[in-house]
Parts: sequence; structure tokens; C-alpha cells
Amino acid sequence: MEDLYPSRYSSKPEIVERQDPVIHTDRNQQHAAPLTKQQLDFFENNGYIQLDNIFSEQEVSDMQKAIFELQDSNEDNMADTIIREPEANEIRSIFDVHKESYFEKIANDQRLLDIVNYLLGSDVYIHQSRINYKPGFTGKEFDWHSDFETWHVEDGMPRMRAVSLSIALSDNYSFNGPLMLVPGSQNYFVKCIGETPENNYKESLKRQKLGVPDQDSMRWLADQGGIDVPTGKAGSITLFECNTMHGSNSNITPYGRNNMFMVYNSVHNQLVQPFSGNKPRPEFIAVRHPKVTAHN
Repeated sequence: MEDLYPSRYSSKPEIVERQDPVIHTDRNQQHAAPLTKQQLDFFENNGYIQLDNIFSEQEVSDMQKAIFELQDSNEDNMADTIIREPEANEIRSIFDVHKESYFEKIANDQRLLDIVNYLLGSDVYIHQSRINYKPGFTGKEFDWHSDFETWHVEDGMPRMRAVSLSIALSDNYSFNGPLMLVPGSQNYFVKCIGETPENNYKESLKRQKLGVPDQDSMRWLADQGGIDVPTGKAGSITLFECNTMHGSNSNITPYGRNNMFMVYNSVHNQLVQPFSGNKPRPEFIAVRHPKVTAHN
């Protein structure tokens, strides 16, 4: 398959324009849209959108309880799906949570599926899922990156036809290490430098060093679009396009920041061999054989 977005092959970074639409449903056709025109315009122009009041207070409370029960039950679990902080033993992320019966129901909630089906113009499946924990005082940063760059190079995702959905399960303030996004960055692909070693994921899930933009490219993107920091109460949802540049600071406040993170990929965009030439990453990071497809 032709590599439309080559990266990590040159000693010099480069910025190129994307070759895929941001919204894959033809908005000129009479499709019942789950979002307003203003919301769709915002997503198309900025590469993300935040939605409130999708879940009830009870649903949010149940999810909050469930993520900490999951964390406690995995305290001594040394499985590869449990990612710990780079300089501590605290759990940073738990992957593959959409296979747990409770979280599977959330991942397949029709309210969410209606939105991602429309944005991606097709049925979808879960490419990746995880719970992210960023405890007060010790939660470390996530460096600037485009998810698609890694999913393309290391997993073989062919096109920009996936969307990430983050459910805030603690209040997001401007100061407790919230998600930061660069509006408009979804329209540009940053070709990164550095050759990808085998099993890079074992280090990158703790602290990403490859597939991150160089400082000049990052400055150019931020100068074009600025940096947005969506804040809000627990239960708010942030959807962002797979190529939107994003990251987050360390959390040195007393207030934790936790979220459930799911990636929906189009059934027409299933993974091929990694474009790095390396062996595929494990299934818990990148689903290669989806068993259950979510339908409209």
C-alpha cells in the first residue's frame, strides 16, 4: 500500500497538508446529523469539540467509581496492559478496557456511536481504549504529538479516518494537567525524525520520545492556531481528530485528572503492516482483528 504520510525516514522534519477530509460524511447530503451545524463547523475548523450533558450525574458517578475500582484491582498487576509512571510505581494508564463488560457498554453507547459514525462516515470499531490517571502532585506530562503519526508509522493505520473520544472523569481545570490542543493542526501532517526501534511502545507509553514534533514545527502550528485548553466538569466529552496535535502538562496540583479514552476507527481504515517496517505492536495498543463492529 502506498504510504501517503511518510515519517521518521529523514533527518529533517517537514510539514505537509493532509490528504483526507476532516468530516467523512458528505455534509451536503441529507444525513441526520447528531451535532448542530455550528458544532460540526467547529470540529472541522479546529480539529476537536467539547460536549457537555451527554451523561447523567449518576452515570458519571458510576464511571468514576468504576475506574478507581479497576485501578485498585490492578495495583499489583504487572501485565503489559498496565502502564506505570516513568519515575514511580503509580498506574499511569490501563489499556484494553473496552473488553471489560462495564466499559464495553460505555464504548458502545449509542449516543457516542451516533457522533463518531457521522464524523467518520461509516461504521466503526474500537482501535484502542484506556483509562488515564493523572494523580495530584505526581502525574506526569504527555508530550506534544499527533496520534495519527504513531498509529500510521507503528501500527499501519492507512488514512486519517479515526477520532479520539475522551470522557473527563474528574473536573478539568486549566491548572491540573488538562488536555491541550492546537486548533487547525489537524490540517497539517508533521513528518518527524528518528528511526523507530523494535518494541518502541515499551518506552513510548511511559514517555514518548519518537513521533513528537520538532520545536520549529510545533511553534509554527501554535502560531497558526494557538493553543486551546478545554475545561469543564466531570462527564464532559472531548472529541478530537486523529491528526490534531495535543499534549498535557504535569499535574503538580492536589487535584487529580482522570479520563476514559477511546479511539474509534472506520471499518474502511483497518490496519495494514506498519509503515515503519517493524513488526506490529500488540493488540491491546492497536486492534488489528476487530471482532465486534459498532453499527449505526
